[in-house]
Formats: sequence, structure tokens, C-alpha cells
Amino acid sequence: EVQLVESGGGSVQAGESLTLSCVVSGVSFEEGFVGWFRQRPGKEREGISCLSSTDNSIYYRASVKGRFTIARDNAKNTVYLQMNSLKPEDTAVYYCVVGTWSPSKIPVCPHVDYWGQGTQVIVSS
Repeated sequence: EVQLVESGGGSVQAGESLTLSCVVSGVSFEEGFVGWFRQRPGKEREGISCLSSTDNSIYYRASVKGRFTIARDNAKNTVYLQMNSLKPEDTAVYYCVVGTWSPSKIPVCPHVDYWGQGTQVIVSS
């Protein structure tokens, strides 16, 4: 059984930081890609960062580039999203994702095969 279990969401003030974690089990962690999507209120889900296992290339959505950092710990089967300088528009449910295939020089988040249950992030002004 594939499981993606997120943690680390919460409520913060604008300008503060949060780190999301996701423990992955039941699927190879070292193939394809891992990443994070989010769904803001009234909006569609959007890929915000994905890390390719093919060549360790990383995609960041323009709106988070320079503020968010994705990282992976293969020994712990865990993927992280460090979020700095949070803004009210970052308020969303954040989802950990895994895909079984990824190109090199990842241009955008590829097709997602597995989703976590989501963790809420609220940023107040």
C-alpha cells in the first residue's frame, strides 16, 4: 500500500516560515519524482515544486521561487518543503506527491501517480 503522510502545516503570520514533511512508503522513493502541490481557496490544484530523481533537477513555480526550497532524504524516505517569507496568498492545502516517471531537466511537475491527504497552511497578514 502506498502512503504519503504529510505534517508541518499550521497557521503563521506573513513573513514567517514553515517546513512541511512527507514520509513516503510503498513506492520507490528513488525513481520518478517527488514534489508538492497546493490548492488555494477557490482555485485549482497547482504544482509548486518537484524534484526529479532522474537528475535531481528541480522545478519551482514562479510565485514561490526564491522563497520555497524542496529537499529529499532518501534514507528517511522523506521529502521536505521549506517555506520562507510566507504570504497570505500562500494560504492553501498542501499536498505531497510522487510520480513514477520524470524527465531530466524537469520543466514542470510531471504526471502525479500518488497524492498525500493534504496539510493546511494558513498565512495571516
